[in-house]
Amino acid sequence: MTTLEPSKPWEDLSSLLESGSRSGVKSFVEDLHAGELVRAVSRLDEEHVRLLLTLLDPEDAAGIVDQLPDQQAAASVETLEPEEAALIVQEMPSAEQADLLREIEEDEAQAILLAMDPSSADEVRRLSRYASDVAGGLMGTEFLSYSREASVESVIKDLRANSHRYSEYVVQYAYIIDKQKRLTGVLRLRDLLLSPPTRRVKELMLPKPVRVSDEASLDELRDLFDAHSYFGVPVTDSSDRLVGVLKREAVEEALAERSDNDYLKSQGIVHGEELRSMPLFTRSRRRLMWLSLNIGLNFLAASVIALYEETLTQVIALAVFLPIISDMSGCSGNQAVAVSMRELSLGVLRPQDIWRVWSKEVLVGFLNGVALGLLIGTAAWLWKGNPYLGLVVGGALALNTMVAVSLGGTIPLILRSLKMDPALASGPILTTVTDMFGFLLTLSAASFFLAKLAS
Repeated sequence: MTTLEPSKPWEDLSSLLESGSRSGVKSFVEDLHAGELVRAVSRLDEEHVRLLLTLLDPEDAAGIVDQLPDQQAAASVETLEPEEAALIVQEMPSAEQADLLREIEEDEAQAILLAMDPSSADEVRRLSRYASDVAGGLMGTEFLSYSREASVESVIKDLRANSHRYSEYVVQYAYIIDKQKRLTGVLRLRDLLLSPPTRRVKELMLPKPVRVSDEASLDELRDLFDAHSYFGVPVTDSSDRLVGVLKREAVEEALAERSDNDYLKSQGIVHGEELRSMPLFTRSRRRLMWLSLNIGLNFLAASVIALYEETLTQVIALAVFLPIISDMSGCSGNQAVAVSMRELSLGVLRPQDIWRVWSKEVLVGFLNGVALGLLIGTAAWLWKGNPYLGLVVGGALALNTMVAVSLGGTIPLILRSLKMDPALASGPILTTVTDMFGFLLTLSAASFFLAKLAS
C-alpha cells in the first residue's frame, strides 16, 4: 500500500522562487493557510527569503512580514537592501512599522528610514520614541480628523476623494479637533451621512470623548477596555493634541505578548522570543547566559549536602528522598510564584501587600505540607520499616513546603519593589533557596536521629 509523503510547502516554494516566477510565487502564497505560510517561510534560507520578498509586490510582501513573529520578521527585512525594505515597510500600518524597526539593528533601521518617504519616516521615528508597552507605542496614526468648523459636505467630499487611502483605515468614527489639534469631540459616521450638507460637524459631534494619554501603561489600558466595550479610543499627548487611535485588539495582543515573554523569561529564555530559525550560536549564547548562572546557584545548594556527607553515607536511603523533597517543594513554590505574577499583571497586587500575601500562602503551605509530608513519610516508613525515617523525610517536606510557598508568593513582590524583573529572577532564587532548605532540614534532622536511622 502506497503512503503519501507529508506536504512540505517550503520545498515547493523554494522551487518556485528559484524559477523566478512572480505569478507562480504570488499564487502559491495566496493559497497557503496563514499558519502554513509562516511555517514555510521559517524553513527557507536567507537567500530564498530575500527572493520571496523581492519577487512579490511590496504590498504582498508586507502582508507576509506582518504575519511573521517579530524576530523572524526583522531578520527577513534585514536580508534586503534598504531601498527594497523601505518599499515594504511603507505598506505596513504605522504601529507595525515602528514595532518592526525596533527589532532591527539601529544602523540598518536608520538606512531604511532614509530610503522611505520623509513624512512616513518622520511618523515612524515619532512612534519609535515611545516604549512598546504604552499607548503611544501601541497606537496607530491612521485616523480621520477634521476641524470643528468643517461642514458635512466638505467631510463627505474628502472621504470620497481619498477613498483608496481611507479604505485601509478601520473607520467608524472621525475625530474633531480645534486649531491647535486638540481633541474636542468624536463624530459618528452615521450621523455624518444622515445630516444636511451645510451643518457644521461641531453641531453633530459627541463632546468630551473618552481618551487615553500617550504614556498610559498597558495595565491602565487593560483596565479601560475591561470597563468599556470600546473597539478603540483616541490617544492624546500632554497638551491634549490628538496623536493616534488605539484599538482594543492592539492591547489584547500586547497583553498576550507580555504573558508569553514572562513565561519565556521564567524558563530561562532571557532575551524574549527565540525561534529555531535563528543562528545556532546566537541561540546557544543566549541560553548559556542563564544556564551558567543557574549552575553557580546549584553549587550553593549542593554544598549543603557536602556538609552532611557522613550522615548521607550512613543513611543511604536519604539519597532517594532528597530529590523528591526538593522537587515537590519547588513545585509548591512555583505555584505561589505563578499566582503572584498573575495578580501583579492584573493590578490587584502591589509590592506593599507582601505581608498579606505571606499570611495567605503560609496557611496553604501548612495544609499542603502536612498532607504531602504524611504521604512521603508513610511511604518511607513502609519501605524501610523505620518510623524515624518517615518522620525525618515527612517533616522536612512539610516544613520546606511552607518555606517554598512563602518565598514563591513574596519573591516576585520583593523583586518588583527593587525594580527587577520578577519573571526573570523568581525561578532561580526560589529553586536555590528551597533546595538548600530542603537539604538542610532533611540532613540536619537525620543527623539528630542518626542513631535511630542507622540501627
